[in-house]
Amino acid sequence: MLCPDFRAQRQAQDPHARLEEAKGLALAIGIVVAEGMIIPIRERRPGTLFGEGQIERIAAACEQEEVELVIIDGALSPIQQRNLEQKLRRKVIDRTGLILEIFGERASTAEGRLQVELAHLDYQQSRLVRSWTHLERQRGGFGFLGGPGETQIEADRRMIRDRMGRLRRELESVTRTRGLHRERRQRAPWPVIALVGYTNAGKSTLFNRLTGSQVMAEDLLFATLDPTLRQISLPGIDKAILSDTVGFISHLPTQLVAAFKATLEEVISADLLVHVRDIAHPETDTQRADVEAVLKDIGVEEDTPRIEVWNKLDLLDEDTRTELLGRTEHSDSTVVISALTGEGIDTLTARMAGLLTKAHRRYRIVLDLSDGAGAAWLHQHGEVLEQQIEEDTAIYEVRMAPQDHERFLTRFGDKPAS
Repeated sequence: MLCPDFRAQRQAQDPHARLEEAKGLALAIGIVVAEGMIIPIRERRPGTLFGEGQIERIAAACEQEEVELVIIDGALSPIQQRNLEQKLRRKVIDRTGLILEIFGERASTAEGRLQVELAHLDYQQSRLVRSWTHLERQRGGFGFLGGPGETQIEADRRMIRDRMGRLRRELESVTRTRGLHRERRQRAPWPVIALVGYTNAGKSTLFNRLTGSQVMAEDLLFATLDPTLRQISLPGIDKAILSDTVGFISHLPTQLVAAFKATLEEVISADLLVHVRDIAHPETDTQRADVEAVLKDIGVEEDTPRIEVWNKLDLLDEDTRTELLGRTEHSDSTVVISALTGEGIDTLTARMAGLLTKAHRRYRIVLDLSDGAGAAWLHQHGEVLEQQIEEDTAIYEVRMAPQDHERFLTRFGDKPAS
């Protein structure tokens, strides 16, 4: 595992933290890391990224540890990847390739597999020259500059382009289906809450805590890929939809952001974002910045209501716990919790409900005493504050969203008080 440290660039993440994160990515798909090295780079070499002396040192370490795979925690051009493989005589992959491998192994739904395959093909189409070097050497005497190898590469690229076209059409169908489901929820309408955050911040553990589900939640990068939606109840809100999304990471491959657009649309259209942070992680502030950058890239509006959840309170020492709890005690936008132990969950659900009902207003509604359907609708979609019975009518004081009030009037009409 090699972590390039570009001295000329000021990088937000500490190189040691980046190396540990890269090891975690490798561990996520069962790769045993024999050795991790931070390689200082003053000048990026266009052909190999590293200098000749550094390559010799890497090659010697590979021989000594008998490694089969070299992972570079950074982006490699196709030429750099090919040249390093030739010099090290081992397979070489970069950070993008590693993340794509993880996603390929973890995607379990048909949609997830389509998205991963599309991203993988997009990544591979510029690297086909590596697969056909044996044909490039078969240059015949027919006067063709490229020889049969180039013909094979072009044929393969054409197959990839055709396959990518089919995948995009299938994903468009998925996007339309998601859009229909979203429209149906909006007509209901139930508020949608999206959990977002850096990978391994504890989103799935919190999702399970809030919903009683058993979504995979392990101390593992990208433990969950496919989005999951469940119904939850909050104080004053009978029904809301909670969405658990894929974890973000620094330098998330652009191919994955594009391929997972249909999934990330759940985040874009959410009524409330819950940004889960691993507050015990030494790079928590950097991780927060990475998540906010991805949210901006995918088009999330800055004015979308959001809560920051500082998770993993159980891992902090007593002094740090006390200090964080004091800082967030009177904050409407920050909550400190432990999704594992359940500490702070009641405060979180109250804050979530408060933000979702912030625009709610109080209405006085009169129904026939026999109108059980209307009464049930009010209890389901609003918060009934008071109820009085006068002869054959029931008078309700209800707090609800203005759009819910309009829907109620459309469905049940308005009966003046006697």
